[in-house]
Amino acid sequence: MTRFDITDQPIEPAPLRTQLLSARAGAFASFEGWVRDHNEGQGVSGLHYEAYAELARVEGEKILDEALTRFDIVDARCVHRVGELAVGEMAVWVGVSAGHRDGAFAACRWIIDETKARVPIWKQERYLDGAQNWLHPQADRGAAKR
Repeated sequence: MTRFDITDQPIEPAPLRTQLLSARAGAFASFEGWVRDHNEGQGVSGLHYEAYAELARVEGEKILDEALTRFDIVDARCVHRVGELAVGEMAVWVGVSAGHRDGAFAACRWIIDETKARVPIWKQERYLDGAQNWLHPQADRGAAKR
């Protein structure tokens, strides 16, 4: 079963969450990353994501495998969009089921951070003034922690 996916279609969280249901799970945590209308003082009109999909899936599966050994969780999923995304659209979804909330929260945070750091997905911001800029994943990761 694939737990990590790359898609050019809108992400539907409900079916993904259903895949994580288990009698062993007493907790569920998720993260949704959306396209916002600004970054570092500039108005953003949208984003374009590109990925080396085959390698991204392999590396994403490794991250989820590591999460299962690193944290006290039952299961996890992650889906990342590629292509053109408008402000307000979901770019990434992470879901984790666990026996208790601590494991679910910790694993969810770790999975999104590792996905941004390790998975070959590139983000180009489109600005209101017509300019475009490819963002470095490490720079974006640091901004996410502020």
